[in-house]
Amino acid sequence: QVQLVESGGGLVQAGGSLRLSCAASGRTFSSYAMGWFRQAPGKEREFVAGISWSGGSTYYADFVKGRFTISRDNAKNTVYLQMNSLKPEDTAVYYCAATRFIATTSDEYDYWGQGRQVTVSS
Repeated sequence: QVQLVESGGGLVQAGGSLRLSCAASGRTFSSYAMGWFRQAPGKEREFVAGISWSGGSTYYADFVKGRFTISRDNAKNTVYLQMNSLKPEDTAVYYCAATRFIATTSDEYDYWGQGRQVTVSS
């Protein structure tokens, strides 16, 4: 199986930036598409961004387009989520996940990180 370990996130004021990292081990990271999800208070877990195994294709939820960027460095077995212009409504626990094919629903992902808190204050 694949182990995913997240780092980064934290607390920032509105308009600020944070970065999340997700390091993979256990199997060949480059064979997997990766995604980021988040779960905010009172809401279901929702798709944020995804990236193909090669990094050549990306997909974003409408509510983060123009603000968040997903990227990956296969040499480092790591996927990133750069979050800029953060808003209080971005406050959530963020999870990275791995799948054989890029997808936007959590049921299609096979492995999950432990989650990292992102809190945006007003």
